[in-house]
Amino acid sequence: MAVLLEDILQSLELWLKLMKKDPQPYVDPNLDPVLLVPGIAGSILKAVDTDNCNKDERVWVRIVRADYKFRTKLWSRFDPSTGKTVTLDPKTSILVPEDRYGLHAIDVLDPDLVIGRDCVYYFHDMIVEMIKWGFQEGKTLFGFGYDFRQSNRLPETMECFAKKLESVYNASGGKKINIISHSMGGLLVKCFMSLHSDIFEKYVKTWIAIAAPFRGAPGYITSTFLNGMSFVEGWEQNFFISKWSMHQLVGMHPKALIECPSIYELMACPHFNWQHIPLLEIWREKKDSDHNPQLILESYPPEGSIKVFKDALSSNSVNYDGMDIPLPFNLDILKWANETQKILSSAKVPSQVKFYNIYGTNLETPHSVCYGSEEAPVTDIQELRFFQPTYVCVDGDGTVPAESAKADGLNAEARIGVPGEHRGILSEHHVFRILKHWLRAGDPDPYYNPVNDYVILPAAFDVGTHKDKGLQITSLKEEWEIISASGDADDLADKKAVVSCHADAGQQGTYATVIVHPKDEGKQHIQVNAVNVGVC
Repeated sequence: MAVLLEDILQSLELWLKLMKKDPQPYVDPNLDPVLLVPGIAGSILKAVDTDNCNKDERVWVRIVRADYKFRTKLWSRFDPSTGKTVTLDPKTSILVPEDRYGLHAIDVLDPDLVIGRDCVYYFHDMIVEMIKWGFQEGKTLFGFGYDFRQSNRLPETMECFAKKLESVYNASGGKKINIISHSMGGLLVKCFMSLHSDIFEKYVKTWIAIAAPFRGAPGYITSTFLNGMSFVEGWEQNFFISKWSMHQLVGMHPKALIECPSIYELMACPHFNWQHIPLLEIWREKKDSDHNPQLILESYPPEGSIKVFKDALSSNSVNYDGMDIPLPFNLDILKWANETQKILSSAKVPSQVKFYNIYGTNLETPHSVCYGSEEAPVTDIQELRFFQPTYVCVDGDGTVPAESAKADGLNAEARIGVPGEHRGILSEHHVFRILKHWLRAGDPDPYYNPVNDYVILPAAFDVGTHKDKGLQITSLKEEWEIISASGDADDLADKKAVVSCHADAGQQGTYATVIVHPKDEGKQHIQVNAVNVGVC
């Protein structure tokens, strides 16, 4: 029945494509190429039968039999000699589709999904918007999908990225590339820039990082190690991978199955000077010297949390193909991830490349994690993974704290905070306006300020000069309108105009008045009146 449903969905998708006739999009031949790089879980993955290369199936993301395919095709084990996590099934290799110049893999992660399709949008809205600006797939717009289970510095991935840069450069006629990365994709780009700065400088013009966890995602990753992660929330979870299967993807021993180096590379950076150190807290019930129960709140900083992970996951296991496989915390992957942190910390932006940073704000974002409570303390540390965590939150995008995303450690042209959710920020029109400005797409707007997201428009200008009794009098009148996307007009509606005056002493000098009117419907009117008196 499941196979039949999948065939029907694929037929429906093909029929809709045949029926749809899009008008020819506008193409701007003067644009520099853009390469989109996604974050974790942001690429379609296909399982290919090594005995028959023509036989493949999408294993991430998919609706039908999603959890089963995930467990049989994506569960893997880490090889410390290569730094690669290898799929357990010896007859399966994992590939990322290259259709549409790499854009297919990072556009809509499950093209078969009809109802609630926007929950699997990744770069979809941004791709649609950029095509409106005149970008063209295969000429000025490209994507780089990758196996997000792997380390961000895996030599194989670095080699593929180098080839991608060269191919984009050649396809665009030798134009340097604008890279737009999202989330963990920023760590991948930064690793490449650190390890291959010469290639990066040769092909790259601008790098724009969006919502990058430069110093980790402390609360999110801590709970991921102990409880797993969900790619989506709400009813859509029924169609995807169970949270526990995602937990086993993280797991944890060189002889085990399910190991994901990229997750370890997202742990809180222990050497970063955090404003508030991210903690793992546990309400424990222990006995004092008289064997009486006593409640204790234990607090562990990032480095101290390692022992908790080891103890909590010491008896963790998974059943694969009828065998129980132990999955304790993997110290080999941790060692590899620590080396990745050193590579990231040594990265520098080449002198000919411009770097910009956009980070998410205005959302409660997990920072410290607490398990147990005074009413229900943790008595057995190995039961920790069955407790639901509570969080101490800070400002961020719901996944990455703003403090982490801002701390790129690089020479940035600008760092701009945008209210938005970690993945949803890729559909924010504020972000689109900033990108359009930085990419110089469409008609440039010299009055746009991307930092504050407003436009200053000249509304009137008048200057006049006349002589009177040996004095030359020059008058100036100038009016401006400040137009912003976010309206706080209601807050200012009842306020009066603000008047500021300036006058020089004596008979001669300058007299000026600035009037700032209350904001109305996103517009704020400013008047400048000035008079200068001088001797003829």
